[in-house]
Amino acid sequence: MRILLTGSSGWLGRFLAPMLRARGDSVIGLDVAPGVDTDMIGSVADRALVDRIFAEHRIEAVIHGGALHKPDIVRYPAQAFVEVNVTGTLNLLEAAAAAGHDRFVFTSTTSLMISNAIRNELADHAVWLDETSGPLEPRNIYGVTKLAAEQLCRLAHLESGLNCVVLRTSRFFPEEDDTHRALSGENMKANELLHRRLTVEDAARAHIAALERAPQIGFGSFIVSAPTPFDRSECDALKRDAATVIARHFPDAPALYADKGWELPRSIGRVYDAVRAEQVLGFRCETDFHAVLEALRGGAALPFAHDPDYVSPKEVPGIA
Repeated sequence: MRILLTGSSGWLGRFLAPMLRARGDSVIGLDVAPGVDTDMIGSVADRALVDRIFAEHRIEAVIHGGALHKPDIVRYPAQAFVEVNVTGTLNLLEAAAAAGHDRFVFTSTTSLMISNAIRNELADHAVWLDETSGPLEPRNIYGVTKLAAEQLCRLAHLESGLNCVVLRTSRFFPEEDDTHRALSGENMKANELLHRRLTVEDAARAHIAALERAPQIGFGSFIVSAPTPFDRSECDALKRDAATVIARHFPDAPALYADKGWELPRSIGRVYDAVRAEQVLGFRCETDFHAVLEALRGGAALPFAHDPDYVSPKEVPGIA
């Protein structure tokens, strides 16, 4: 299959492109910054460029991972988010529909599900989030534009029959959290695999599963996150005393963490439930919190990427 992969120079793209090629797919990478897997330099907001790529490369499917992200809020105006995340998505959807495609995969985010109330953890329990959660009230321009792009995917399916799968991925960035620094980056990432993180490798595999299943699904949105060990009945206890709940599921976790000099979360304010992706897409993340503890037991490398010095390629001086 000849696949247009947007965001091909980014963190997800550098893992996804080789996986697609290993399947025998032909990958045409589009990004605003150069990269090993990028064939065309430019923006999805440039409709003429999008049309030229479709015509010259005879594109058969799209995986749209390119976007401005939450950290970009401090670097770009709101209008740039609209142009890239909304107009760019519309450009690709219209080009794919005109080409008669039967599949389109859109990389979205669980961030659009987080209102200010959820982010500030005002509830007296952990908020359980699945695809039925709502109303959706994104707290920033990133979430607003991603939600709008999701709706464009839904509309494209209704109006043109384009099969669109939306993946609301939880966190898989390698760098430090841009707002919370109470714990070390590795400690925080390990903790987040309990309820709000996945590895970049699993994110890439989820996109391939979505690509394969799109014609059978038609339109659907799915949370993609490492499987949580918790269930809804534990939401009160997770907010009140998460460490005790975790120790109940993983009895040796406190000692393993103590040996590492890490801390288990004292309180968990939200949990992403990825069961629907497993049931409908047939996809389940390979790496979860069990893998973290297994690495700690054996002194092995941690099963996720952590790079505090990571910088998006588009922000490297002299590139943009």
